[in-house]
Amino acid sequence: MRKIIFILLGFTLVLGNRSAFAQTNFYAVDTIREIKIYFDQSNWDYLLDSLYIDGSEGRLLATSIKIDGNQLDSVGVRYKGYSSVSVNRVKNPFNIKLDYIDGNQNYGGIDKIKLSNVIQDPSFVREVLSYEVARKYMPAGEANYVNLFINDTLIGLYTNVEAVNNEFLQKHYNSTANTFFKCNPANLNLFGENSNLSNTLGSDTTLYYPLYDLKSDYGWTDLFGLIDTLNNFAGDIEQLLNVDRTLWMHAFNYSLINFDSYVGYAQNYYLYKDNNGRFNPILWDLNQSFASYRLADASIHFSGFNIPEAKNMDPLLHHNNVSVYPRPLMRNIFINDRYRKMYIAHMRTIMEENFDNQDYAARAQYMQTLIDTDVQNDTNKFYSYTDFTDNLNTTVTDLVDYPGITDLMDARSTYLSTYPGFQGAPDITNINSSPVSLSIGDSAWVTAKVTNADSVILAYRFSNSDLFNKVDMFDDGLHNDGLAGDNVYGYLITNIGYKVEYYIYADNDSSGRFAPERAAYEYYTLTTAGDVVINELSASNATIQFDQNGEYDDWIELYNNTSSPIALDGYYLSDENTNLTKWVFPNGTTINGNDYLIIWADNDILQAGLHANFKLSASGEALYLSDASANLLNETTFGAQTTDITWGRYPNGVGPFVTMLPTYSAMNSNAVGIEEEVAIEENEFIVYPNPAKGKINIRVEEPGEYSIIVRDINGRKMATRNMNTSSTICSLNINGFASGFYILTIINNNFTSTKKFIIN
Repeated sequence: MRKIIFILLGFTLVLGNRSAFAQTNFYAVDTIREIKIYFDQSNWDYLLDSLYIDGSEGRLLATSIKIDGNQLDSVGVRYKGYSSVSVNRVKNPFNIKLDYIDGNQNYGGIDKIKLSNVIQDPSFVREVLSYEVARKYMPAGEANYVNLFINDTLIGLYTNVEAVNNEFLQKHYNSTANTFFKCNPANLNLFGENSNLSNTLGSDTTLYYPLYDLKSDYGWTDLFGLIDTLNNFAGDIEQLLNVDRTLWMHAFNYSLINFDSYVGYAQNYYLYKDNNGRFNPILWDLNQSFASYRLADASIHFSGFNIPEAKNMDPLLHHNNVSVYPRPLMRNIFINDRYRKMYIAHMRTIMEENFDNQDYAARAQYMQTLIDTDVQNDTNKFYSYTDFTDNLNTTVTDLVDYPGITDLMDARSTYLSTYPGFQGAPDITNINSSPVSLSIGDSAWVTAKVTNADSVILAYRFSNSDLFNKVDMFDDGLHNDGLAGDNVYGYLITNIGYKVEYYIYADNDSSGRFAPERAAYEYYTLTTAGDVVINELSASNATIQFDQNGEYDDWIELYNNTSSPIALDGYYLSDENTNLTKWVFPNGTTINGNDYLIIWADNDILQAGLHANFKLSASGEALYLSDASANLLNETTFGAQTTDITWGRYPNGVGPFVTMLPTYSAMNSNAVGIEEEVAIEENEFIVYPNPAKGKINIRVEEPGEYSIIVRDINGRKMATRNMNTSSTICSLNINGFASGFYILTIINNNFTSTKKFIIN
């Protein structure tokens, strides 16, 4: 069997994380949801009040809930939050658990709905607008609006914010089982310790229990390791903390004066330890952003600050002045000169992209117009309709003064525009890579023109699950950078895998800049797999999945390796290399960013949906994907197929094709052991032992000449060997290889085949 892989280089700007379609749809800002909860008990409010007073977070069973008319039964309801709840209010915030009785019940993948009652925000836009800004720079919740009814009585207009739970973690961190804390103390201390990550309480982890809410099965030792390093060995903090993500969180909080956060009373954030062993802060509870909360800054305004002080708040107060209450997550990080420049660079990006250009004002006005009628219909809102319309621009006075959002942020934009580090940053332009066409294992030059810089750093990685490697770029005339001293910098990335993700950072004595500006949440990508790829196929489908007509037909799965939707109008699929335009995609066909598209290869074009005019051969053939100009984009050749075993890329979207367990319209997750079983059937080769240590043995069916290539899971070439022997077995030394998954490819004149193995 011969496998042919067509390689196409792509260059794209990619977001680090994205939302699942169902959740994005549910939280779409331009849609006001309707939720109706039904309780059997007429005194449901008294019962919820009692559960809140009890403090045990117990729930009241609702007989049913209707979400935009779609009914689910038996959900658990309780109040949400602390200061926003009162037994004397009609409009309290709600936490609705859809899988309260039925552990599998969800709505479009969502099993928990959190509704905030929009207290302390006459404008009604603070929370939704703030999350919209935050999502540009870091993982943050989706948010929109909901009209809530209970027993068919309108309670009011709420903000609907995505929960930070397992679904959120899986979406943004590709894991759920690692250490996870909600950083909110059981009892808020108004004198400033709380969940501040200080080591004031010493080394006994049990003393920290009241300050942090453990959401995972374990993690106290991990948390104290972070606390100890942050306070005593801050120079090593990058090993345990995603510093860039932390700087983005601080930049967001200080730009938008969101001080009901780590800044003020050290609360309202989460910490999740990713698969690389680093804690990531996650924003939460943004309803008092835009200086609605001004009770403390833990520094010179520890007893509170007014609106003029909010406009001119020093974003480095915990470096330039004092920390009356310990804030090591700021103070001990800001002591690093480069971190401070990166932090200010992130603030500059937030201000330029949202506030200097008045985009935020247009977005806020759009949201107010969207909800105008619903605010008027909300008879339980905490402020008047006039307050609602006024607070977008002017201060509204109630128990406290709520600053007009545009009045605050226009003044803040003016103040920060002259703040040290906002001006005088390096310029990064003409970012290029070469050669234009790359293959796996090649080297790639990255160059950029950078002026007004003392240092230029390239950060790169071969997978978004990896950490970025950070290296100096050179302007010495020896790194594909033109002449020495011409402000063109270069660096050679060697032995690339299926893709390279990278960004550039440059600074001088006072200021820094990233390219792209939203790095490291966004980055540039070089890929050898193309934007839209053939990702998986089934040429012998007996039980995997049926189509719209209940038929178990052949299917083809495409995957979009980019973050943006791609229109497939006029693209082609074919199983004949002499007729690449055999079947054309209908107009209007789109594949969403980082999403999948299924085409049924059943030669039945009259059925509804995407049905190609050819079938796949279970005995083996080729499959081709071409663009609207009939340029070949992607192809694969497969041999005889085993029923209900598929042929797909591993790793998903970028890897070579291997036999695997089916993952219909989902991420490919190759199962260990499948390759060995199929290899015996196809008489190609066997790799053993698997898992291996020290060496692996390779057995082929017939003696001859073979080339053997070992790559890591990201496609980088780790070892090669030529085998020319009368024996059917050879050995390969793997001493010195790190533990993990590896891919072994064997090539001769008759076939190319790939297997996966593990090194322990």
